[in-house]
Amino acid sequence: MAEVITMPRLSDTMTEGKVAKWHKKVGDKVKEGDILAEIETDKAVQDFESEIEGTLLYVGVEEGGAAAVDSVLAIIGNEGEDISGLTGGAAAPAAGTEEKKSEEQPKAETAAPAATEIPAGVEVITMPRLSDTMTEGKVAKWHKNVGDTVKEGDLLAEIETDKAVQDFESEFNGVLLKQGVEEGGAAPVDSVLAIIGPAGTDVSAVGAPKAAAASTEKPAEQKAEVKTEEKAAPAADSSSSDRVAISPLAKKMAQDKGVDIHSVQGSGENGRIVKKDIENYQPAAKPAASAPTASAAPVALSFVQGEDTETPNSQVRNIIAKRLSESKFSAPHYYLMVEINMDKAIEARKEINSLPDTKISFNDMIIKATAIALRKHPQVNSSWAGDKIIHRGNINIGVAVAIPDGLVVPVLKNTDQMTYTQISASVKDMASRAKSKGLKANEMEGSTFSISNLGMFGIETFTSIINQPNSAILSVGAIIEKPIVKDGQIVVGNTMKLSLACDHRVVDGATGAQFLQTLRTYLESPLTLLL
Repeated sequence: MAEVITMPRLSDTMTEGKVAKWHKKVGDKVKEGDILAEIETDKAVQDFESEIEGTLLYVGVEEGGAAAVDSVLAIIGNEGEDISGLTGGAAAPAAGTEEKKSEEQPKAETAAPAATEIPAGVEVITMPRLSDTMTEGKVAKWHKNVGDTVKEGDLLAEIETDKAVQDFESEFNGVLLKQGVEEGGAAPVDSVLAIIGPAGTDVSAVGAPKAAAASTEKPAEQKAEVKTEEKAAPAADSSSSDRVAISPLAKKMAQDKGVDIHSVQGSGENGRIVKKDIENYQPAAKPAASAPTASAAPVALSFVQGEDTETPNSQVRNIIAKRLSESKFSAPHYYLMVEINMDKAIEARKEINSLPDTKISFNDMIIKATAIALRKHPQVNSSWAGDKIIHRGNINIGVAVAIPDGLVVPVLKNTDQMTYTQISASVKDMASRAKSKGLKANEMEGSTFSISNLGMFGIETFTSIINQPNSAILSVGAIIEKPIVKDGQIVVGNTMKLSLACDHRVVDGATGAQFLQTLRTYLESPLTLLL
């Protein structure tokens, strides 16, 4: 009997999915575990596997098309089976025709104006939605020029979203016939980004350039912006942002365990990462690096007496300004501060770092202690949602990292389940890629609590703005050697001040104070983390 497969909900905010690529055609045999299609959600592109065996009888969404969650994606059954009752009658016989049309013109409906006929063999590539909040993208750099030959998998351009710069690869073979957005220009999501097809094809009537208004109104300023961006934000490392071949189950396991899939060697077909690769993964110890939140310097500006200069805002800077303003003026902030005796933490770190191939920072210790403290105080790991409070089932800590454009917050998923070495390796890796704008959008989403550390700059105490939808953020100051009273005697000790900013709608004063008491216990007596 035929089975209807619906568009899956692959993220908590997903309302519709786009079929980036079909791996099976109508009439093909399908086995359980075979990849049916690649589904583009509001956050990423994921492989979608079949859970049943049979013949692909019907495709409900053509390649390049989108459909709402739970709508018909495909129908699998016995070869020759009548499925007119499942497709509304008229749709079934047209399936083969629709499929053929989709192969010839995969993105004609969404990528180009309805009145424009796309020449045979020509593919229209639209500006992708690379994050859930992205409304437009900026072309930071073109890697192919008009007239260049393009192969599937070649890097076409670097797209700057509201969160990061990401490499964008071609899914087609051909010649780059048109650039819909000039380098340094911006365009709305789903507008024409590029056109690829046979050499010499006339595509002048297909689409229209969608460069941002600012780039057409003020060309001189736009050129200055391109130069500034090139100096301030080096190109992202393509190796770190390539899409990884991984099964959905393995991807879910990697997220749950906090494993960076870029560092996993796949043993499946064509190097695909499968379940056993994640189960057997052992993170490699990385060389010691400077504290993760400290080393990104601000954009270098030259001072000229009596001359004012301007720096156009990047997409990242604009979204940071918007989010921080929304947080500060919507969430009633209040602050709690505590001073920690770090003498035992210093001793514990020395012992841990004396082990072979082990090097952790105080920041790693604070992240681990915070994650365990959140287990005991789940109210601090919650979010305000208007008429309700959402108590998060996972502890995902965001670690603030300074970049030339401002601040980004990569997220350690399931931090409470990670070891010191896993935390250290993950933070160093993500901080390094954040500074080169090589982080993916989904690596900066899903935090339930955040930490900002300015101790390496010698800042003793400060307060931070809550990173919504979190309800609290911990600010970490420097470890200072100073006189303290111990057993009635004045001795030299090492202290560190912590400041907790809380959203009073979710976290009451007593709740925040109890959380800080638990955190203090873990840092002043590190062995209690084992209890």
